This record gives sequence, C-alpha cells and structure tokens, in this order.
Amino acid sequence: MSLGRFAAPWWFLLFLVIAALVAGYVVVQRMRRKRTMRFTNLELLDKVMSKKPSRWRHVPAIVLVGALMLLTTAMAGPTAQQRVPRNRATVLLVIDVSLSMQARDVQPTRLAAAQVAAKSFAQGLTPGVNLGLISFAGTATVLVGPTTDRVPVTSAIDGLKLAQSTATGEAIFAAIQSIDGFSQVVGGPDGPPPARIVLMSDGKQTIPTPNGDDPRGAFTAARAAAEKKVPISTISYGTETGSVDIDGKSQNVPVDDDSMREIAKLSGGEFYKAASAEQLRSVYDTLGEQIGYETKDADASRPWLMLGTLAALLAAGSALVISQRIP
Repeated sequence: MSLGRFAAPWWFLLFLVIAALVAGYVVVQRMRRKRTMRFTNLELLDKVMSKKPSRWRHVPAIVLVGALMLLTTAMAGPTAQQRVPRNRATVLLVIDVSLSMQARDVQPTRLAAAQVAAKSFAQGLTPGVNLGLISFAGTATVLVGPTTDRVPVTSAIDGLKLAQSTATGEAIFAAIQSIDGFSQVVGGPDGPPPARIVLMSDGKQTIPTPNGDDPRGAFTAARAAAEKKVPISTISYGTETGSVDIDGKSQNVPVDDDSMREIAKLSGGEFYKAASAEQLRSVYDTLGEQIGYETKDADASRPWLMLGTLAALLAAGSALVISQRIP
C-alpha cells in the first residue's frame, strides 16, 4: 500500500486532537500526584494506599490512543494499488499468414504453433476486453470485428490460410480503421475504450514495397497508430534459419526483428521476440496480463478500521481488568 496516497488526508488534523488528549492525560496524572502529596497524615496515607499505583494503569489509555490513531488513518481513506480486470478495452490481433509462415523452424510449422498460442491468448483475456482478428498476406482481411465473444475469434484462428506476399502496413491501417469504427459505436461520456494492436509477423514487408516509409508502409502506419494513441505490441516470430519450399525451390525466410522493433517503437508499443512455440506462448501470456488488467488506486481502509476497532476493544477490556472501569 502506498502511504502517500489518501483520499481525505485532512482527517489527519484529528492527530492534533489526539495529541491534546495525551497532553491532558499527562497533566491530569501530575495534578493527581500533587493532590496526593498534600495529604498531611502520612501514616494514614500508608494505610489507605498500601501499594504504589502500578504503571499498568496507563496501559488502557495508551492502547486507546493507538486505537484513535488507527481509526483516524482509516477515515483519511488510505488507498493501495491493485490489479483489477479491465471492463472496457479494444484489442486487434493481427496475424501474418504469408507463405513464410509454413517454415518448420518452429514445430510443427510457424503458423500451426501461432494458431495454438493465439487461441490461448484469446481465451485467456478478461471478459471485458473486446477482441478482433485480422489476417494479412498480400492484403489485410478483418476476419472478426472487436467483440467480447471469444468463439468467433478462435474459430477464425483455426481457419487461417496461407497466401503470398506481406502487406504489414495495410494490416496496421486495417486495424486502426476497425478500432475507429468500433470506438464510434461504443464510445460514451468517458470517450472510447483504450485500444491496442497486437501484431505477429515473421518477415519484412513486401507490398507495396519493402520500404516501410512508403505511404502505405508499416512505418507510416505505425506513426498513424501513434497519432491515434493506439500502441502496437509487435511479436517477431521465427528464427534466422527458417526456410520454405516455393515452386520446388528452397528459400530462406529469416525473421525480421529490426522492422518489428521499429514498428513498436514508432507506435509507442513494445517489441517481443519469440523463436519457439514456448516463447510465443510466454509472450502472449505476458500480453494477456498487460492488456487484461489495469492498476488502480483502491480503498485500503478496511485493515486500519479493523485494527482500530480491535485496539479500542482491547483498551476497554484492559481497563476493566486493571482499574475495574471503562477509560
């Protein structure tokens, strides 16, 4: 709990009142001692007060002061940062289905392993997150618009098919457009829900040109996402040794980490590297935690209230035992 965060810190002014009560208690005890010392018949005083007053008699007062301090802290409204499920957010899962995804450097193939991990990601997201799916190769296709229903998303993931070329920029633009359209429908007085794009790809853009700064290129699209305040979490998926057979010829399809890292940087998102099915699942698990939950300041006064109440009861009980009266 962050002790620097209180909803109503002005309640701490009651500490001045508590300090005044402590000072008053000390003054009263000293005055009582002075009045006792004025007793002129010391022999009679010894008979009446055969024992010196025990210091234990101060315990109830001390415990009561502690209870008042705890209850005052509770009234000041302490808060603590807690992770709570998001009840509104939009995520577009964008998956590369270019021919390089049939490479077997990730078993059984890049695409097959990606499908398993993507379905686990979709099913593990908190219920309040609206999830959509886009696949891309030479063109981008919105397979499922943002929805809290995970069934159409997982079904569409199962049906992913390979195609030629890699139009990464077009995929990002399609995701931005889908988010904009959805935000206009669900946007309320608090504005549209926060959005994010999760882009998984294994290769460099080939369409319209390999240049990411092309008007429809990946880097241009990443800058557009940044302007919309939609960060892109990129997953660079595969190894440097991947290869595929196209028209009977083996072609190397090394993963392009640099492009994916730059897309994430330009959009204000994060870059992740996954060279195996296990690493990909781990990345998706991490993203699920980041996207599905948020940290909020929540009320944390209950422990203080409980301790204060218990301390007050202890003060009352000790007063009955020690001095046979309630303080």
